[in-house]
Amino acid sequence: MDLTSLIVQIVAGAIGGSAAGAAAKQYSLGTLGNAIAGAVGGGVVGQLIGVAAGTAVEGWLGNLAGGAVGGAVLMILVGLIKGATSKPA
Repeated sequence: MDLTSLIVQIVAGAIGGSAAGAAAKQYSLGTLGNAIAGAVGGGVVGQLIGVAAGTAVEGWLGNLAGGAVGGAVLMILVGLIKGATSKPA
């Protein structure tokens, strides 16, 4: 993976995190929180998919899909954790 791929994955992750926040409002972290969680998830999961799948998922489409899915998944996970820890006992 090169720097361009990582940037594409981070941007796609930010978009995926924002879309997931809009679709699942109960897990939303706010506009900036969704984008940040999505960007981190997109970068990390995008890189992991590239390593795990190897040449099966290459190019722009693989970078976009991996980043967007990673961003959405991490944003939802962070939203679930936030929701679980903020409820009174």
